[in-house]
Amino acid sequence: MRYGFLGLGIMGRAMATNLVKAGHDLTVWNRDESKCEPLVALGATQEGTPQEVVAGCDVTFAMLSGPAASESVCLGPGGVLDGISAGKGYVDMSTIDPLTSGDLTLAVKDEGGRYLEAPVSGSKKPAEDGDLIILTAGDESLYNEVGPAFDVMGKKRLFLGEVGQASRMKLVVNMIMGGMMTAFSEGLGLAANCDLDQSTLLDVLAASAVANPMFAAKGPSMMARDFTVAFPLKHMEKDLRLALELGGDHTQILPTVEAAQELFALALEQGLGDEDFSAVLKTLND
Repeated sequence: MRYGFLGLGIMGRAMATNLVKAGHDLTVWNRDESKCEPLVALGATQEGTPQEVVAGCDVTFAMLSGPAASESVCLGPGGVLDGISAGKGYVDMSTIDPLTSGDLTLAVKDEGGRYLEAPVSGSKKPAEDGDLIILTAGDESLYNEVGPAFDVMGKKRLFLGEVGQASRMKLVVNMIMGGMMTAFSEGLGLAANCDLDQSTLLDVLAASAVANPMFAAKGPSMMARDFTVAFPLKHMEKDLRLALELGGDHTQILPTVEAAQELFALALEQGLGDEDFSAVLKTLND
């Protein structure tokens, strides 16, 4: 099986690296060609366009920044559609909205290809460790075919049915995470302003009913004002906006998500988009 991989950012680079290290035949592309170099050094092949990657591979994965990037890479000149043909598989692992995912699956199917949406839950460290949760929907035969690759990139994979369902699940997960991060940031800030020790707060949370890995992992770095990026703040703001759109489509009010998105939007205005999403703390305390 020859795999392609499009998009070598924080997540894609780690996921593609795990595929190469597991012995898979991999061809890569990235808009910034220099990001391909570490993968080539490990044994991957590099191509100059998404079209060339797809044309030379049985299945191509993509890990891109959002709906606009997914549409451009798939539908634009020299893109996925220009290389797809009967039987080839395209797996978009980006976090995009259900409507965009639906448009992509129709376009791929029109060329005889197979489409699977497969957004992931997890950030930089889980991607590096192969511990992602992979949410999929679309062509079930393609899901079964790429199972071995998914099992290299993730610790759990689920097939959720028709295209759009995986996108919806990912947006629900990320909107919960975004809301948790804003509440956590407010708690750290209020504790400090009340002359409470933030480390003690972390100990209390860890022993309580709201204990969770995100608080345990992010708390110490946030206290140290270390916002080294694992999941960019700009992507969380995008996901919260998409979740609000999803809520609107289904007449579901999301007041806490709306408040969280406003805070992340403020963080973007303050120039924090390329920092870790935990840098939303700065909007409350700086």
